[in-house]
Amino acid sequence: MPTDERVLVIPTERFRAAGYFQGFRPADERFRAAILDPAAFSFRPRSEVETDATFKQLIPYVVLKCGESLFHYRRGAAGTEKRLTTKRSIGIGGHISEADAAGPGDLYRNGMQRELEEEIAIECGYTERLIGFINDDDTFVGSVHLGVVHLLDLTETRVTPREDAIAEAGFAPLAELASQRADFESWSQIVLAELA
Repeated sequence: MPTDERVLVIPTERFRAAGYFQGFRPADERFRAAILDPAAFSFRPRSEVETDATFKQLIPYVVLKCGESLFHYRRGAAGTEKRLTTKRSIGIGGHISEADAAGPGDLYRNGMQRELEEEIAIECGYTERLIGFINDDDTFVGSVHLGVVHLLDLTETRVTPREDAIAEAGFAPLAELASQRADFESWSQIVLAELA
């Protein structure tokens, strides 16, 4: 990651005022509007906010589902988030950068779409919906991030990784992955528990 990359954040105080929670919170319109209000957005150097708990970095966390199966993978050494290397995951996504605000439309959605296109190729139809939020203040990584969980319902299991950071990828039944939750990063554990 470039040390001067500027990433999307909201003040942690805004998150707390909207309704603090630990773990998973299902999406509702009031909370969604408070968190994803562009008036609350700012861009700050990632090198600073990775250790500053007065801000929450907004991270789209996209889960791919086809029937009763979920896409999963192991985070490879090529990933930018070294604290998560070798962990299993069901989430695709990452930081929204200042460059995502340069294009037309919603900068958050621009960033989410860019992250998806950088990390994977989806070669089938799908529908998308925001299903909730993840907050995990029990971990250092979690204390400076807020996950925005989107579910993509795919018509087929035609997904191909585009990055070496997405290793051992494939689809498996939700029940099987839920039974292996301890092998996954904390955000995936939280979402697996919610979906199961």
